[in-house]
Amino acid sequence: MASTSVTLTLPVLPLDDEVVLPGMVVPLDLTDADVRAAVEAAQAAAGKSGNGKPRVLLVPRIDGTYAGTGVLGTVEQVGRLSGGDPGALIRGLGRVRIGAGTTGPGAALWVEGETVDEAVPDPLPGAVTELVKEYKALATSWLKKRGAWQVVDRVQQIEGVSALADNSGYSPFLTVEQKVELLETADPVARLKLAVKALGDHLAEQDVAESIAKDVQDGVDKQQREFLLRRQLEAVRKELRELNGEKDGEESDDYRARVEAADLPEKVREAALKEVDKLERSSDQSPEGSWIRTWLDTVLELPWNERTEDAYDIRGARAVLDAEHAGLSDVKDRITEYLAVRKRRGERGMGVIGGRRGGAVLALVGPPGVGKTSLGESVAHAMGRKFVRVALGGVRDEAEIRGHRRTYVGALPGRIVRAIKEAGSMNPVVLLDEIDKVGSDFRGDPAAALLEVLDPAQNHTFRDHYLEVELDLSDVVFLATANVLEAIPEALADRMELVRLDGYTEDEKVVIARDHLLPRQLERAGLGSDEVVLAEDALRKLAGEYTREAGVRTLERSLARLLRKVASQHELGERELPLTIGADDLRALIGRPHHVPESAQDPAERRTAVPGVATGLAVTGAGGDVLFVEASLADPETGAAGLTLTGQLGDVMKESAQIALSFLRSHGAELELPVADLKDRGVHIHFPAGAVPKDGPSAGITMTTALASLLSGRQVRTDVAMTGEVSLTGRVLPIGGVKQKLLAAHRAGLTTVIIPKRNEADLDDVPAEVLETLEVHPVTDVRQVLELALARAQAPAVAAA
Repeated sequence: MASTSVTLTLPVLPLDDEVVLPGMVVPLDLTDADVRAAVEAAQAAAGKSGNGKPRVLLVPRIDGTYAGTGVLGTVEQVGRLSGGDPGALIRGLGRVRIGAGTTGPGAALWVEGETVDEAVPDPLPGAVTELVKEYKALATSWLKKRGAWQVVDRVQQIEGVSALADNSGYSPFLTVEQKVELLETADPVARLKLAVKALGDHLAEQDVAESIAKDVQDGVDKQQREFLLRRQLEAVRKELRELNGEKDGEESDDYRARVEAADLPEKVREAALKEVDKLERSSDQSPEGSWIRTWLDTVLELPWNERTEDAYDIRGARAVLDAEHAGLSDVKDRITEYLAVRKRRGERGMGVIGGRRGGAVLALVGPPGVGKTSLGESVAHAMGRKFVRVALGGVRDEAEIRGHRRTYVGALPGRIVRAIKEAGSMNPVVLLDEIDKVGSDFRGDPAAALLEVLDPAQNHTFRDHYLEVELDLSDVVFLATANVLEAIPEALADRMELVRLDGYTEDEKVVIARDHLLPRQLERAGLGSDEVVLAEDALRKLAGEYTREAGVRTLERSLARLLRKVASQHELGERELPLTIGADDLRALIGRPHHVPESAQDPAERRTAVPGVATGLAVTGAGGDVLFVEASLADPETGAAGLTLTGQLGDVMKESAQIALSFLRSHGAELELPVADLKDRGVHIHFPAGAVPKDGPSAGITMTTALASLLSGRQVRTDVAMTGEVSLTGRVLPIGGVKQKLLAAHRAGLTTVIIPKRNEADLDDVPAEVLETLEVHPVTDVRQVLELALARAQAPAVAAA
């Protein structure tokens, strides 16, 4: 129903930075001069007219400026406020649009105003009804959050759109500007929309604020709860230790403090702290707790930042190597080069390049007993580093190298990590002993696991399966020892620098026995150096006739046996000390020699005393050795034609025998050999020591010489040994192991050696004292071999041995 506007003349009651909307009842402080003047003026006007309650115009005054719309208010009551000050209770009735000023009683400002028409359609449109419901729902939600349950019913009972919109004036979250906008909006529907928007925005902000406050409170509560639980856990553990009779602090459980106090790399520290968190959350009965403690103990015991300073006294290091090992110049030179390069890089600030340091990986390959293992200790001594030995012989499990996963019971880190832990520094000398004896089966291939360990381009980020953190191995000097290079996988051998130790000469063995072996065995036998003296000829005879080996192990055992015999005879009263032992005394003490040189035997007793026997040279796992080849022809009436080979030969050696026989058949006339009967008679070639497997092409010229000796009836010279591969055309092709083979010939007392011409450059590796005793003949053709090896004919050619 439409309403009409009315013009009113009212005293102005200014509200500084405050707004009162119609329907609101507010108390005002009469100590304010403007408020008191307006109320007194309204009371005076009401008393004169007798029109009921005094009326005032409530006008917002923002920064000294009056709003264009005010609210007609009635003074309901004048009295005292709760604080004791005089006050008045005023009720807002309706909007008044302010007009021109006028005069009136009292000191107040009087204005003329026109009431605002706030009529709304009846009945309400559907959209307005929905708006009313929305506002009531929002207001109810907000009031319930504040706990104002009594006000909820009052809001639900409001029916008018205008009264509902003006009810939002009680909202404390509305700003003065928003309230002024509500006051000056005459349309009730528009005003209700403003109220709905303001209330909805406030509720959304309140939800976000509550969510943030809840998250913060949850975080604080969690920290407090965790702190309390940890303190309770410490107290429980303390009580348990006391019940078990342990002193407080005897076993430190505070791994967090230990990790934070340890000097760990950043990534290792992060991993360790994560494990500490897991440990603190797990119970004492959980098996995971013991696994974590073992892992933490291992990590804390590793020397992450411990390094020994290298001794850069290059001459001193070389002197140490020379004093502790005779010979072995190749490996001594390589270690000296390594130290010299590291010294120069350190002086130029190039110690670490690309996150890697200058480590080295050397493979010492040679027969047993030449000092490969003991050389590792000498290298560490010369460099001033810690030394640790890792025995790889018979290792078949890949986890031995890389470690076990922690999920397995009894899991441990790999041997590499354990070696670093045992050494106590990150740059030790690690000796990987017997790397060629590593096997592989269903548990994996340990040699493949060593690829990353021994690759200088990768081992600065080596990751053990147990630790699961990166370990820098780039500053470690790895020394690998092996007897047979061919037994090492090719990919692994490619990552190492090969240094061959081919055995000692007789002179070097005498020096080693005098300076190293004899003092050690004298101490073990309980004898003093002044009580037993071994003459040089006795040591030489021990090395040359009682032993025949590339190394010195058997020589040391012979010395030990000799000294034990002397000590025993002295205790039995059979021999007096001090004693000097010469070469002639050895037989009475330790028996006859076991290895008499072929040249020292009676000519009639030598193996080559009959035609058809030749002396060859071979390389075995124990170094170089002398190899005899015997040939015979079967009787045409009793033997079958063809070639028979015995001595446990490999395929390559069998093929070499076929080639030797074919060459002689095709060139027999040229060589003046009676080969016509070879078609009808069987040829038998035998290699003594039949229990030992043999293979390789280097016995080709030896078999050819044996067959030629058999057919010609000419003996092979007793002082000649030979090695070389033969071709069908009679060419002598190169072979390997020249140094080892010449050392074997020297040990056997031979004086003449035939080698392929293309192996002549390998003579540079042979010790000078060996070359002085040997007459080496490089050849290119079998005809030269036969000319040198066969003795002059003393009887007509025979057809059978």
